[in-house]
Amino acid sequence: MAAQPPVLSASSGAGASRRRSFELFVTGGFSELELAAVTHTLSQANETLADQWFSWRYVSDAAGLVKGMSGMMVRAEPAIMNYGFSDVMIVVGGRQDDKPAWLARARAMQRQARLVVLLSDAATVYIISTTQPAGGVTTHWRDIAALEESGYHPNLTTRFSENSDGIVTAAGVGATAELVIGLIASELQAPHVAELGNRLLLHTIRKSDAEQPKDIADNEGLFDIHVTQAIRLMEDTIAEPMPMAELTAQVGLSTRHLERVFRKVFNDSPARFYKKLRAKRARTMIEETLMPMVDIAVATGFGSVNTLSKAVKDEYGMTPSKMRARRKISLLAFDEDQSAR
Repeated sequence: MAAQPPVLSASSGAGASRRRSFELFVTGGFSELELAAVTHTLSQANETLADQWFSWRYVSDAAGLVKGMSGMMVRAEPAIMNYGFSDVMIVVGGRQDDKPAWLARARAMQRQARLVVLLSDAATVYIISTTQPAGGVTTHWRDIAALEESGYHPNLTTRFSENSDGIVTAAGVGATAELVIGLIASELQAPHVAELGNRLLLHTIRKSDAEQPKDIADNEGLFDIHVTQAIRLMEDTIAEPMPMAELTAQVGLSTRHLERVFRKVFNDSPARFYKKLRAKRARTMIEETLMPMVDIAVATGFGSVNTLSKAVKDEYGMTPSKMRARRKISLLAFDEDQSAR
């Protein structure tokens, strides 16, 4: 296995002889996958070292049970402002976390040179609330397109993680275990890193500055090379769709041959698959931004709101306006919950 741990050690200068404590800040709707990846990686690191080098605890803005997006419950301690900091705080936030209780704690830890890590949803909230980060920021690719369309974020990248003055923003989800290995790599020797990766069944450990595989075409091992080339062209030209004749010419296949390949792999025509990709991108913009429908129609190559509406309804059984109304209802319910506290 090729072990290439990312370098993301805490700015306080953790050495090989110092044990490290983690606090896992959870909010409602947190990702169970991310939380389990953190704790399992730390526990496997302890197993690898045959000692309890790494400890962790669950905290939240209030003591008690916190429910994840799939129903998992975690009992958390209260995170008391400016008190009881661990060496590292990892925030596993939820999709509606637009007024994060952890942000003030993150700033306080940053002032004390303690590392703060924000995974996917929490990273997105931080990027929206921070107008001028000191360095690069990133989040899960599903949110990056919406962020780029809805605002000006010159420091936004598509890397797995970025460190901006002690606050690490990260893609999270399936890349969480690799990130945690990077966080503790300074405490491990190379054989330990390799063994830890093997215990987690990681074929490679990707560096923090590697680019996220954000498109279908990035999964090159799944498809024929011509299919991969065709999908990449489609994904790169969503705003200005290419005629099928031009696309097949660039791929180097006849239209009939490409049709046969797509039918075999996707049970669909290339043109229909292309339209599905554009509808998928439109749905992300509808649900994750407040962009006008006409701008979304232009950005996804549909040209008009009526054409966009028909394409989205055909694909998802719901009009764009209903999708956005559903999102607004969710936000209003959240605001009411907040004001009632």
